[in-house]
Amino acid sequence: MKLARCLSGAAAFALSGVLAAGLSLTSAEPAQADQTALRAADPSVIRVGGTYVSVQSAGGGIVVRQAPSTAALASAPARQVWSDSRGLGEVWAPEIVRDGGRYYIYFSAGRGAGHRMYVISSAAPDHGYTAETRMALPDDKWAIDGTLFTFNGQRWFVWSGWAGDTNVEQNLYIARMSSPTTPTGARYVISQPREPWERVVGNPFINEGPEPIKDPSGQLHIAYSANGSWSDQYCIADLRLKVGGDPTHVWDWYKSNGCLFGSNRATMMPGWDPTLHVNGPGHHSFVLLDGDINTSPPAGPRFPLMFHAVPKGTPYAWENRYWYTGTFCWWGSTTYSRTNVPGANTDTGWSLKFFE
Repeated sequence: MKLARCLSGAAAFALSGVLAAGLSLTSAEPAQADQTALRAADPSVIRVGGTYVSVQSAGGGIVVRQAPSTAALASAPARQVWSDSRGLGEVWAPEIVRDGGRYYIYFSAGRGAGHRMYVISSAAPDHGYTAETRMALPDDKWAIDGTLFTFNGQRWFVWSGWAGDTNVEQNLYIARMSSPTTPTGARYVISQPREPWERVVGNPFINEGPEPIKDPSGQLHIAYSANGSWSDQYCIADLRLKVGGDPTHVWDWYKSNGCLFGSNRATMMPGWDPTLHVNGPGHHSFVLLDGDINTSPPAGPRFPLMFHAVPKGTPYAWENRYWYTGTFCWWGSTTYSRTNVPGANTDTGWSLKFFE
């Protein structure tokens, strides 16, 4: 039943086109989760032609790997493309995208309340990167997990940050970009961790790891991670922009009514099942062509996904996180509901199913 519905809408495109694009698809649930040998967090992976390019923080800097498949990334050589020569501090969650034929890696660096977003760029994926530039995000507050995307011809930047100068909660913010490196205008909050299922683990309560994607009808989604990453309550949820909505208007976003990918049944959205093989899946990467949401797959078979998690039976701790390869598919006619806020109480459209 799950697979049949994942295939709904497949007539809109040729299955041979999926195979030609190098996208993976499966016909049944995997017997076990596809754990890679990378003991790390926060995967970011894009596809460039037939090559998969990943980026991660390691050794006080950033490394890039290239391989012919997502599964082969773990055994591919890691090439350091940037090092923290200025002692910026902790380097977290780099994200790689391609814009105008150039590669951009966005990452957070700093200590404590000093974390801010930085960017480096190059004409090649694994060498020749510029020195880091601190991004002038509006309000200049603590910021992590930022990434760039283009929607309806406008560049946007989305990230996780604080409203003020203290660690009360991590919200998701969005801002327009006049170029891949230059924000313009104000920042706008689009999500706060205020639902009971995303407040199971707090101090602070968290929305982070935002990953943009477009559904088969062209609507924008921001799939993100909720609950503390130090807990097996970590999970992935979804924000869906309503038809004709303004990305800067918080009430034009509708939130899934629970986790869409998580390991605890009590926090899952009704109709979504918890994981069988891993605990606390989160901070994922939709493996898109050039990292561009305008190449998002249509309805049809499953498509590549990478995420980090801890294998079941292993103590849940940051040092026990691994990269996993998985898949996702679009799930139609899904209603997200809300109460006591402006606008309609419900919105129906595409959602996501994730598979280990």
